[in-house]
Amino acid sequence: MGRRAVRRGLLPLLLLGPCVAACERQHPAAPLPAPARSGAAAAVVSAAPGPSAPAATAPGRVELVDRAMGTRVSLAAYASAALSAQQVRAALQAAFAEIQRLERLMTTWRADSEVSAINAAAGKHPVAVGPETFAVIDKSLWTSRLSGGVFDITFAAMSGLWRFDEEHAPALPDPAAVEQARRSIDYRQIALAERDRTVMLRRETIRIDLGGIAKGYAIDRAAEVLRHAGLQSFFAQAGGDLYIAGRKPDGTPWRVGVRDPRGPADAFFATVPVENHAFSTAGDYERSFVLGGKRYHHIIDPRSGYPATQSRSVTIWAPDAFTADAIDDAVFILGPEQGLELVEAAPGCGAVIVDAANKVWISRRLQGLVTVLRPPTDGV
Repeated sequence: MGRRAVRRGLLPLLLLGPCVAACERQHPAAPLPAPARSGAAAAVVSAAPGPSAPAATAPGRVELVDRAMGTRVSLAAYASAALSAQQVRAALQAAFAEIQRLERLMTTWRADSEVSAINAAAGKHPVAVGPETFAVIDKSLWTSRLSGGVFDITFAAMSGLWRFDEEHAPALPDPAAVEQARRSIDYRQIALAERDRTVMLRRETIRIDLGGIAKGYAIDRAAEVLRHAGLQSFFAQAGGDLYIAGRKPDGTPWRVGVRDPRGPADAFFATVPVENHAFSTAGDYERSFVLGGKRYHHIIDPRSGYPATQSRSVTIWAPDAFTADAIDDAVFILGPEQGLELVEAAPGCGAVIVDAANKVWISRRLQGLVTVLRPPTDGV
């Protein structure tokens, strides 16, 4: 994303959705206070000038923007009488280093990661892992049980069939290959031993990938680093996963903008005030292609082996980013009716869903908090 000027007199709006950006734009519903994205009150702003380069983007505000875990990471906080800009910069750097450390443990792109070791030992023997990887896999299995198996980290069996990343190819895989791979998707083949902290994949064909849940865990850990440094007002975001702590320095709440799944990348159709809460968005618009008038995207329904068809976007509101990231894909796959049942069963969670017909659904816990500014844009 390019660098854009911050407009004075505007409240920063965090735009929430995959590949989100900090924003500041005039909110159509009310005047905004003096300066204090995916996002809190109103337009698109800032990308830092370069990787790992924290920079002040508003009076007292320090921001770091870089890449990790395959996505854009944005961390921001405010200097104060208690913490200088230099101290805030150091805290942001430490939080980003924590995200990088967790990435090294859980990526499948490194042969020496703990997840790669688990996959290499599939069907052979258990693998001892650290507490972080064990916790993320344990939470993944909780989500699988809660969702009836529609969230399943063994979806890695589909790797290479659907091409939505660097090897992007707008073509459909061979149906027979999809069906064969789908038979190796089964979270019940993952065995955890808490006493020894080991993970075993019971069959040789099973593979796991934590890409659908690890970013939320990493954001929560980054938030812990920032709190330990004495920061009370900040946001931490990796792609569509966002945690917001406290309020802005002027005492007003941050606001998050929910991205329009068929609009421009910086467009949002709804806003929510946020304080000490997390959001995670699953959408069909970032890693996708349109073929024959139909959209295909990276959120695969393990029951079919094909992209889920019930939703365009799902934004989950939760007490922590780990939980929000854990259930957003499951709700996306289930669709609004079953998905909202799952949301209400998850403690402290809420949801904003745009379904396949472009209808907006808002869960019970978010009723009265979400401001819908306009209908989402329609289209394929």
